[in-house]
Amino acid sequence: MITKGLGAGLGWVPVDAKANPYGALTDVPGVLVGQAERIGDGWLTGVTAVIPPPGTLGAVDVRGGGPGTHETDTLAPGTLVDTVDAVTLAGGSSYGLVAAVGVQRWCEEHGRGVPVGPGVVVPVVPAAIVFDLGKGGDPTARPDADLGYQAATNAAGGAIRTGCVGAGTGAAFSISSLKGGIGTASIRLDGGVIVGALAVANAFGSPCLPDSGALLAAQYVEDESLRPRVPDPSEAAAHTSAPLSGDQLNTTLAVVATNARLSHPQLGRMASAAHDGLARAVRPVHTLVDGDSIFALATGQIEPRVAALGSWPGAAEVGGIAAVQAAAADAVTLAIVDAVLAATAVRTPAIDLAAYLDRYPSARPSAYPHRPPST
Repeated sequence: MITKGLGAGLGWVPVDAKANPYGALTDVPGVLVGQAERIGDGWLTGVTAVIPPPGTLGAVDVRGGGPGTHETDTLAPGTLVDTVDAVTLAGGSSYGLVAAVGVQRWCEEHGRGVPVGPGVVVPVVPAAIVFDLGKGGDPTARPDADLGYQAATNAAGGAIRTGCVGAGTGAAFSISSLKGGIGTASIRLDGGVIVGALAVANAFGSPCLPDSGALLAAQYVEDESLRPRVPDPSEAAAHTSAPLSGDQLNTTLAVVATNARLSHPQLGRMASAAHDGLARAVRPVHTLVDGDSIFALATGQIEPRVAALGSWPGAAEVGGIAAVQAAAADAVTLAIVDAVLAATAVRTPAIDLAAYLDRYPSARPSAYPHRPPST
């Protein structure tokens, strides 16, 4: 199955996406993803751990009005350490930040971290959370350090589980009353550079138009076989949005990674540019009740180069970096599309949410796989 990157003018080439339709964050060599969740008996939450190769640079851009984060200040320019040992994404609101302790414990056991003495390391594990408290029925059922450790233990390359798993287990879109979840995508650039993204779609805003139900980001999917269709008018007419409850708190998170060699300021700009991908796929974003945050990782394996944008010295280098940053935005857009399509309906004592493709089955792209329910 083939999907093309967005913006062929920047030299993007098709991505082989056999397991994940739009590609995956793990297409970036050496990047591992592990997930763990608990469902039932009051639970509907989980943790996603992203573990890059040793020596990976890290940056973050936080734009939502209600963020919940841990160790993000360590990623700022001018701090002691530029590298990241893992990134933790979790449900549970601020309570879920403790999941990073479990991921940190896994890193310590594997000798990953900043050496501070003979045989002693301190892993750098920034984290961010989404709000899903009480979605399973019990607001005290939230991720802990053990669930974070389990997610890290499960970390692997290859196919990534998507939909209502990991940190996306309890995710939802408030305005459209739809189930959210985990999605992933990747884009390849000329010269062997890969940019991948993983998103936890849990937004106050909606991924679709209120009148037709069409996905906002569908226009950015170049491969027609993977482009979500405009739903049949009868499906849109049959839907009436449920009224919003009074506790709509959200947050969309993403991790974007590349094997390109970037400086720390360039990586920070990549994290900023990646927010454009979120804005294309969800409306509105970065609201007072969203803690939208995007982490960026660069493994530094390949020099980013594209055809020169001019004859002046350094034009090719600047063009390559710009292409990586643009690809980060488009990878996030595709990851949100994947999250919407992969989500499955859920009913608990607290919520009853339809999945997008349950509500609008005619919107399914012809090549998008039918997946068994996750919850």
